[in-house]
Amino acid sequence: MWRTGRFVSAYWWEDVQNFGDGLTSWLLPHYGFLPVRQLLPQARLVGVGSLLQRLDAGYTGAIWGAGAIRDDPRPLPEAHVLAVRGHHSADVIGARGAFALGDPGVLVSRIARRPRVRWDVGIVPHYTHRDSPVIAALQRRGGEAVRVIDVRRSAAAATREIAACSVVLTSSLHGLIVADSYGIPAAWTSLEPPLNGGDFKFHDYESVISPGTSRFLAVDHDTTVESLRRHAHPADAGIIAGVGDALERALGGLDEAIGQLPRFPFELARVRPRPTAGG
Repeated sequence: MWRTGRFVSAYWWEDVQNFGDGLTSWLLPHYGFLPVRQLLPQARLVGVGSLLQRLDAGYTGAIWGAGAIRDDPRPLPEAHVLAVRGHHSADVIGARGAFALGDPGVLVSRIARRPRVRWDVGIVPHYTHRDSPVIAALQRRGGEAVRVIDVRRSAAAATREIAACSVVLTSSLHGLIVADSYGIPAAWTSLEPPLNGGDFKFHDYESVISPGTSRFLAVDHDTTVESLRRHAHPADAGIIAGVGDALERALGGLDEAIGQLPRFPFELARVRPRPTAGG
């Protein structure tokens, strides 16, 4: 990869360590791209995450699987839309023409084999829910058969733990997406405090993966592991495969969208940020 890969200046959110936001930098090298993180004004690619409303209205780079955080309109007429997370995100930015739909997180099972199952139930709380008393109650009921997965780990580490569970309950969107990639029965829930944008991103993702239906499960202190098992379902394998194929094809259009990408080692300077005045 370091001898043949193409460099691309990309943006992913890392204000807080969160495995879902790290998927861009983990996935791209498996497809021949070496992401170099830049600030948004310099980035030529925006990938996984609820990032669309962070983009300037005049953004001219590529979008590959990013989503909106809420339904506030954010037209991006100059962007090269390769893929967006869901139909709702496409509406938010006014996307037109041919583009793929889906979150690139569904590709994780194509680059990392599923490990052996170690836990009966995996609970994947959003990082704002890691101290939720509801999660603690579920863990106490399930004992050692329940694994609470820390999303503040790397993309590879968190994905490996999710994939080692038989059933998944999550308040983190990418907990659901990783489970779907591996065909694991899953359900998602809302906990306190509410997420920024509420449940918008879950509904956006479901508009592609399970249109017209939802695997939402309301949980409280009385929720049992047995009720979770009854409610959790895997995503349709055919839909997941089709979405993954479309996302891979879309990424193949990156060179055409933003110009020929520099290759290692002699062209690295082309993706480095330009010095600012006085810097």
